[in-house]
Formats: sequence, structure tokens, C-alpha cells
Amino acid sequence: MSSYNRRFLLLSPLALAACGFTPAYAPGGAATALFGTVRAADPYDRNTFDFVERIEERLGRPQDVRYNLAYSISTGVAGVGVTTDNQITRYNLTGSVNYTLTDAASGQRVTGGRVQSFTAFAATGSTVAGLAAEEDAALRLMRILADQIVTRLIAELDAR
Repeated sequence: MSSYNRRFLLLSPLALAACGFTPAYAPGGAATALFGTVRAADPYDRNTFDFVERIEERLGRPQDVRYNLAYSISTGVAGVGVTTDNQITRYNLTGSVNYTLTDAASGQRVTGGRVQSFTAFAATGSTVAGLAAEEDAALRLMRILADQIVTRLIAELDAR
């Protein structure tokens, strides 16, 4: 390793500290400030259950509720892999979530927005295998969307 590379490696943390960078998951960081304080709206179907479960995995179960998270999830399925005899072999599962984080005490909006993503699953094999693949894709999509929201909440509240 050259001396230039060593100097860069050793001085990088100092440069980040000088610009005001604070790790989100450091003690006192934005992520730790949110932990256990966000209550997501109650789930009402499988997708919302998976979504809320992931929010709670990332931010902890609500203990000292300071924020309420309202959300609206929409999903769609589109066939993307078609054989020469018009059989669909692959599907894209798309999803979006509109969300609003409000202060639990005042009811005032803190932040909100929309996230979207997609995942895919194969439709080959038996009907049972196809249904299992679709359920797995839905779970992956809800986790992706929840992770995007948590990342945005951490960034937004860190900027305040």
C-alpha cells in the first residue's frame, strides 16, 4: 500500500467530521432518535402487514410514540416474459406507497412523500409454485418500499 493511500485512509474520517457528517446510526444519530418512536397505521391485509413488520424491524416496535406514520399502498402486476405461443413466463410486480409522518402530540405533518419500486417473479412450473413465487415477490416489494421510507425518514429528520 502506498503512503498516499494510507494518508487518504487515515484522513478521510477527519474530512467527513469537518463537513458536519454524522453517522445516522451513531449514538444520538437520527436513526437512534427514531427508534421506538414511530407508530405505523394498523395493517389490514397481507401487504400492509409485511410493510408494517419491516418498518418495525428497522425502527423498533413503538414504545414512546412521538410520530404516526400513515400510508397508502398500491400494487400492480404486468406480464413481461411472453413465449411464442402467448404464455406469460415472467411478471413484474410494481408498488408505490404514499406516506405521511405526523407529530403524535400536535397532529402536524412532519414529512411525507411517495416511494415506488418493483420486483419480478417467474410463472413457470406448477400453480402452487407460481403462487408461492408471487407471494415471495410481494414480501420482497413491501420490504423494499418500507426500507426506502425508513431511509427517507432518517435523512429528513437528521436535516432538522
